[in-house]
Amino acid sequence: MKKSILMLMFLLVTSLSFTSCREDKSAGEKIEDGIEEVGDGIEEGAEEVEDEIDDATDDN
Repeated sequence: MKKSILMLMFLLVTSLSFTSCREDKSAGEKIEDGIEEVGDGIEEGAEEVEDEIDDATDDN
């Protein structure tokens, strides 16, 4: 009985410590992160298109 109570207490303390360490972001920060991700995706897509064009013109 004592071991089970100690295990439950340990589990509770551990779970609370992990959830309290999470970083809360404001709505503005979430929007900025989303915009950065979209911008990164656009840059990657443009680089892929550029590579494909270069490959197509090198073959000729």
